[in-house]
This record gives sequence, structure tokens and C-alpha cells, in this order.
Amino acid sequence: MAAFVGRYATAFLDVVTAAGLDTAAIEGQWRDFLATWETSSELREFFANPAIPSVQKVAVLDKMNAKLAMQKELRNLLAVLIDHGRIAQVAEVAEAYRALQQQRMGIHPIEVISARPLDASERTALENEAARLAGGRIEASYREDASMIGGAVVRIGSTVYDGSLRGRLERLKEALTAG
Repeated sequence: MAAFVGRYATAFLDVVTAAGLDTAAIEGQWRDFLATWETSSELREFFANPAIPSVQKVAVLDKMNAKLAMQKELRNLLAVLIDHGRIAQVAEVAEAYRALQQQRMGIHPIEVISARPLDASERTALENEAARLAGGRIEASYREDASMIGGAVVRIGSTVYDGSLRGRLERLKEALTAG
């Protein structure tokens, strides 16, 4: 991640906090804009084209905003990114903003990789244990990896808890060869 991404994200979070904006609404507006951004290569090419003046790009942003109804603070951030030639990194800025917001709220993002889909009771038990390990609230994302054979791997920040069958077999192999 480029250094400027964190600066834009921090500044935007400071604006959102100072203005007392509804963070859930801002999050929804980010999602709407990014969905449009990611599905339209023409839009990305238009904004990336250095031959098109920023004024024209901001005018297109304002036309988009007429449909998306973004808060003026989010619209202004996007206009600043356009003016500074940084709009191509809008998804990175959004991701950094979310991470900073969660950090300020004491929420720890966790990633769970399992061999199969986990049912609701398994997810609840896993999330309760992860919250205990993280020392606070968590926000879990899940994905499946059939190559794991069984079990799950949980990543909390830079710490990995490997409860996969493959991980257990590797640890057993190491113990047997070390002894």
C-alpha cells in the first residue's frame, strides 16, 4: 500500500468523525461507488486518462453522485483523489479507511479459512474463541479451501492459529523427526 493511501484514509476518517456522520451510511455509499467503479472499465479508463482535465472528471463524478446520493464529504474525497491523480487507488483508500475505522472502534478483523462451510453454531463458537484471543470485538470473514482436508485456520492480525488437519499433520511430522 502506498503511503498516501493511509493519509487520505486517516484524513477522511477524521472528517467523518468530526462531522458525526453515520458510518454505516458512508460504508454503503463507498460500496455503491466501488461497485460502479469495479464493474465499469470505461469509467476507470476515463478517470485514468491524463488527457482529460480534472474538471471534466469531477463533472462526471457529480453526475454519478446524482444517482448514488453520496454524502458531500465522500464526494469531496473522491474529487480530491481525482484532482491529485490518485483516483485509481480509490479501492485501497476505502479499504484503509475501513481498517482504521475498525481499529478506532476496537474491532479486530479476522479471517477464517475452513475445509468446508461452517454452520451457525460452529461459527458462533469460533467467533467467541477468536474474540477472547483478540481481546475485543471481532469482524469475521470466511472462505473455504477444500485442499485443507479438514479443520480451520484463523488469522487475527499477523497471528495465525492453524487448526487444520494439514497443520496438525505437519506438527506431528516435525515432532516425530525431531525426536
